[in-house]
Amino acid sequence: MAKIEKKRCSWAENDALMRAYHDEEWGVPEYDSRALWELLMLEGFQAGLAWIIVLRKREAFRAAFSGFDPEKVARFGDADIARLMGDAGIVRARAKIEATSGTDFATWAWGLVGGKPIQNTGLLPASSALSETVSKELKRRGFKFVGPVIVYAWMQAAGMVNDHAEECFRRRVGAGSKTKKLR
Repeated sequence: MAKIEKKRCSWAENDALMRAYHDEEWGVPEYDSRALWELLMLEGFQAGLAWIIVLRKREAFRAAFSGFDPEKVARFGDADIARLMGDAGIVRARAKIEATSGTDFATWAWGLVGGKPIQNTGLLPASSALSETVSKELKRRGFKFVGPVIVYAWMQAAGMVNDHAEECFRRRVGAGSKTKKLR
């Protein structure tokens, strides 16, 4: 019997790690504050780079940033910044490292979308009115590298916005299907 290949979003077709990220994590609603914060920080590190670069360095980021424990990272000082700047396993951009600060915000984040994913159709934007509002609020709270485009990408990754292609199996399965295995 021939194996039937799943249709997925085109950006995930050519790399095994990207396929796994797409199939098991991207667009699946995430309600854990630590995991939401990790995704937002990684989106900030991705600014100006391809997502696959950050995805390949994800475990190194987790090790370097104490498992993305916001309370621990919030206590990082100059010695930690120096350590991180010397860590070849991560993206060594001083401004991005200094911008990594933690907070517990799952309830706040999901409150922005009424507690369930926004289902988009048609042409997908790089940002939205909502991502602009969220960006402004995050900046007000002291976050950096949280412009509307980064925030929109975070909302997609965290499943707050379902932007899987119409023909993608994840859109039909439903973004609400919790199958995250990359954690």
